[in-house]
Amino acid sequence: MRRPPKDTIESARKVSRRGLVVGGLQAGFVGLLGWRMRHMQVEQADQFRFLAEENRINIRLIPPARGEIFDRNGIAVAANAPAYRITMVREDAGDVDAVLESLGQLVKLDPEEVERARAEMKRSAPFLPVTVADRVSWEDISRVAVNGPALPGVTPEVGLSRHYPLRQDLAHVVGYVGPVSERDLSRYEDPPPLLRIPRFQIGKVGVETKLEEVLRGQAGAKRVEVNAVGRVMRELDRREGTSGATVQLTIDSALQNYTAARLGQESASVVVLDLEHGDVLAACSSPSYDPNKFVRGISVADYSVLRENDHRPLASKIVQDAYPPGSTFKMVTALAAMEAGLITPTETVWCPGHLEVSGRRFHCWKRAGHGHMNLEKSLRESCDVYYYDLAIKVGIENIAAMARRLGMGEAHDVPMSAVTDGLVPDKNWKFVNRGSDWVVGDTVNASIGQGFVLASPLQLAVMTARLATGRSLSPRLIKRIDGVEQPSRGGESLGLNENHLRQIRKAMHEVSNNRRGTAYRTRIAADEMRMAGKTGTSQVRNITAAERRAGVVNNADLPWNRRDHALFVNFAPYDNPRIAVATVVEHGGGGSTAAAPIARDVTLQALYGDDPPLEAYPSADRSRIQAQQERLARERRARGAPGQEEA
Repeated sequence: MRRPPKDTIESARKVSRRGLVVGGLQAGFVGLLGWRMRHMQVEQADQFRFLAEENRINIRLIPPARGEIFDRNGIAVAANAPAYRITMVREDAGDVDAVLESLGQLVKLDPEEVERARAEMKRSAPFLPVTVADRVSWEDISRVAVNGPALPGVTPEVGLSRHYPLRQDLAHVVGYVGPVSERDLSRYEDPPPLLRIPRFQIGKVGVETKLEEVLRGQAGAKRVEVNAVGRVMRELDRREGTSGATVQLTIDSALQNYTAARLGQESASVVVLDLEHGDVLAACSSPSYDPNKFVRGISVADYSVLRENDHRPLASKIVQDAYPPGSTFKMVTALAAMEAGLITPTETVWCPGHLEVSGRRFHCWKRAGHGHMNLEKSLRESCDVYYYDLAIKVGIENIAAMARRLGMGEAHDVPMSAVTDGLVPDKNWKFVNRGSDWVVGDTVNASIGQGFVLASPLQLAVMTARLATGRSLSPRLIKRIDGVEQPSRGGESLGLNENHLRQIRKAMHEVSNNRRGTAYRTRIAADEMRMAGKTGTSQVRNITAAERRAGVVNNADLPWNRRDHALFVNFAPYDNPRIAVATVVEHGGGGSTAAAPIARDVTLQALYGDDPPLEAYPSADRSRIQAQQERLARERRARGAPGQEEA
């Protein structure tokens, strides 16, 4: 049946309309697809190229060279030395045990290190290198390199590791570095990626940790091409890092070396301050330890020896420990009384050997008494009763204020670990910390540096320096950073009456140079070098009634750790002060017998810059001093003189 022409025309019109719609939709889709392809290929080309590169190119950090540390004369005290190590890649080695056995025939391997390497290889990717021998010799590296074809997967490598040429001399000042630990990472909210490099070294104590950000430097980076499983195929480019800053200390390593040898194995410390800028010329804590043992991780046996030593070689006695200052504190009490206008230098106090205070008898060290004492005589002969009487007049608040003015009771700003505040007590301190009121007896004890008063050797040196100069001198340990001189800490005037300071200095001069002075036997004979000082003996225990009945009244009758501490502070030369020195000998007995001789010898060494002439010593001591100088010279050579590398 034929369709009418009218229907045919209508049908053709409908088909054409649908074709246009479908064709339009198709054309629109193709156009949208083309626009999207252009957007991705042209406008987003860089982004997709970066994503593609990221899949095959890795950025890896290059550890920077750590900044080196020098003494004031340019002698290295913390250097970077080449460190040779041998690594192994498990997948290249094949039979790991066989390769390790072959390697062991060429190089002496530490069994513990090998077991650690085996464990690390098992838990890490097979293509990553693992250290099997660290800090090996150049001869070992050479043997491995020559036998390379017979040692598949084994590679000799060279890097930098920290080295301390002077070993134990500056351990408590410079400190040491060691591998980054979880404890180190926990100190950062967002640890720097550099710290996650295997075996990266970070400062642990001393200047090494306090100036970590300065010494560490900035990491470099290298771009390496890796395959789908992360194996390095080739290095594309490299940007070296920036080395850490060079740090120069104020320490004179030759003086430090002498001081360490002079202290020997005593449990003691010495601080020497320059009086122009406050430079710490020597800061020695004895006994010491070799920081090189800590760089790669000290053994349990070596660490146990240090930890169990009752002389505490790991403690930095210079700044970490605080002691009752004993009679070295008497200058503080005397100056507080004079500044308050409560006494004059000529006023006297009768010393019968004790003073009754609130029904309690406070004894003088000289049980028979000193008789009439004025300021100069009381310091010269170290009369306790004079200061008991003075303390009642001046009060603890004035004494505490003067002590703080002279640098006690504060943690001085030096880049060393565990710097103590010491303790300058007052009424409020006792109420807050002990829950009781201050009593007159507390003031009496504090007046002679006993009771609650505590000071570190560094604080005692600062106190002496401020008495010698009248300025608010503070210790400076860093002389330069990258050649830039650090600000002087010579300080401004303390605002103290100069006449009062002169009276204190004159009395300290008498301590060392008057025949009745407590330190006369250890005086300096050279007129131009004479020192002014003060002895101190700080009691660390009370003799019990049972001990007294048994006749145990002297330090020599007691075990070492129950004997009194010996102290001595001094400045020199008296007429033109250049240095201040503080010496503490733990459980040494008396300041005049244990601490003063050490202080005198260190003072002369600092003033002369080398072994002083025998004429600088009293004639009766010269033969003994000559023998001592010869002995110390041998010991210093054995310790490793400054500038001489460790063998």
